[in-house]
Amino acid sequence: MAVLTNPASPNTGPFVKESAGVARALGVQLQLVEAHDPSEFETAFATMARKHAGALTVLADVTFITHRKRIVELAAIGRLPAVYAEREFVDAGGLMFYGASLSDMYRRAAVYVDKILKGAKPADLPVEQPTKFVLVINLKTAKTLGLTIQQSLLLRADEVIQ
Repeated sequence: MAVLTNPASPNTGPFVKESAGVARALGVQLQLVEAHDPSEFETAFATMARKHAGALTVLADVTFITHRKRIVELAAIGRLPAVYAEREFVDAGGLMFYGASLSDMYRRAAVYVDKILKGAKPADLPVEQPTKFVLVINLKTAKTLGLTIQQSLLLRADEVIQ
């Protein structure tokens, strides 16, 4: 499993730390492939091909989301099934997104704003973790990649793009 990372991103360290143990337990070898900016995308995908990556995870990063169409293109050219940390990748033709629901997080943030405006001290409010996660699958992309998505997974998806 290739993991596209930007080492300058604050998301990289925590993901790598948490994922390494899980990957070992599942017998999956993680291949961390770095790209600091768009000029390194082609090299990163060439590295994935050379290392025979069977799938791809793209971590959340502002550079990656800004250039999501190019990343999705390169994944398609390399015939890499990919799961993305941002929903916008699937809208751009990526295969799958699984992550926290931004709309739910915004609603929770509004509750905090309301409490603060009513006098609560921000330091006294508890830190919350996301509680709602979303799975989006792009069947058109799956078909292009020659993948069959199991019916049980499609039934669990919050949205299926035809």
